[in-house]
Amino acid sequence: MSKKRSGAFIIGMLVGGVVGAATGILVAPRSGRRTRRLLKKSAQALPELAEDISSSVQFQTDRLSEKAMRNWDETLARLKEAIAAGMEASQRARNTLEREDSLEREETAAKTPETQK
Repeated sequence: MSKKRSGAFIIGMLVGGVVGAATGILVAPRSGRRTRRLLKKSAQALPELAEDISSSVQFQTDRLSEKAMRNWDETLARLKEAIAAGMEASQRARNTLEREDSLEREETAAKTPETQK
């Protein structure tokens, strides 16, 4: 969660810097020609800034995606272990029940041999 916030913070700083720079240029006490020249230079820098922002966002996305995949893999491994343990426990319980049932049948058969004749 904090990594997501740090990515948003970086983007916010970059956008804030651009807006602040543009505002500063527009309100600065310069002639129209100088202001236009500064605006032109700032506009020329925007593609590079956009590329930097895009790279930063892509990096953050990749990092979060990798973390999500690791978490998924770990969860899947734990789930497989839990299923295997459940299947083993179920098999043990089934074997126990079958033994108990077999013993009960033997006891019943041993008690009533006269009635079967």
